[in-house]
Amino acid sequence: MSDNKRPETMERITTESAAQKFIDEQIEALRAQIKDKKVLLALSGGVDSSVVAALLIKAIGKNLVCVHVNHGLLRKGEPEQVIEVFRNQMKANLVYVDATDRFLDKLAGISDPETKRKTIGAEFIRVFEEEARKLENIEFLAQGTIYPDILESDVGVKAHHNVGGLPEDLKFELVEPLKFLFKDEVRVVGKTLGLPDGMVYRQPFPGPGLGVRCLGAITRDRLNSLRESDAILREEFAKNGLAGKVWQYFTIVPDFKSTGIKDGKRTFAYPVIIRAVNTRDAMTATVENVPFELLEHITQRITSEVENVNRVLFDLTPKPSATIEWE
Repeated sequence: MSDNKRPETMERITTESAAQKFIDEQIEALRAQIKDKKVLLALSGGVDSSVVAALLIKAIGKNLVCVHVNHGLLRKGEPEQVIEVFRNQMKANLVYVDATDRFLDKLAGISDPETKRKTIGAEFIRVFEEEARKLENIEFLAQGTIYPDILESDVGVKAHHNVGGLPEDLKFELVEPLKFLFKDEVRVVGKTLGLPDGMVYRQPFPGPGLGVRCLGAITRDRLNSLRESDAILREEFAKNGLAGKVWQYFTIVPDFKSTGIKDGKRTFAYPVIIRAVNTRDAMTATVENVPFELLEHITQRITSEVENVNRVLFDLTPKPSATIEWE
């Protein structure tokens, strides 16, 4: 993977001037690569894809076609937010595809984490190919691949959807302007490009989405519990000043149940696991010291408001020995 190795002479991007230099170089390189052709971009609304979109808009303007695929594995309210920000506010050329049933049917019964990631990644490509057939001169596929994705895929930690999930018969040439950047550098570039803070500093969200947080074979009931518990966690972190302090925080729902009590009756339901970590470059991470009283409040809300849940756990493991995501 020599073509995926960050140049040893490349300095870290920590300032606006360094970011502007990177932006100018990438715009020139993108124009040289793409010329007058069109590019499809998987626009999730996350930091990486948003920065790629901003770069491409500057480089090729209307020749960028942004495709937002709702694969049924997004956080609560996320598809609506993407449409509002990109189509209504940024006036992007945005195609919205609701493929929820298609993805969940494809993932039914698949429990192996790597197989899930590769299935989701490959299905994304198929969706883009279908959208490309409706357009003319689409020859490129843009991706928000960043350097930790390449490093972790290369050494076998996990197959990233942008790196390990691409089909061998891919019909597009790839455009990956951020592939040598770490997450903190992507944020500096995004800020310099003028993207709103709510987008630049939004916590990372994996390409496979909730698919790697609904552990094991994905079921719709656990996926719903995961989405609702995650929304509660995000709401409470925002209320208590942790949204801008903690780098990444989310819930996980495993594929096993435990005994509990609700309304004086025995329950047999799923646990929810809370993960909250801080990191600079996503290669190592420390656990956030969340106040115990807040954890108690979040637990009370999740166990009383979320269906099929009777227990809440807090993950205390840093990276290493754990990865940030569970799958």
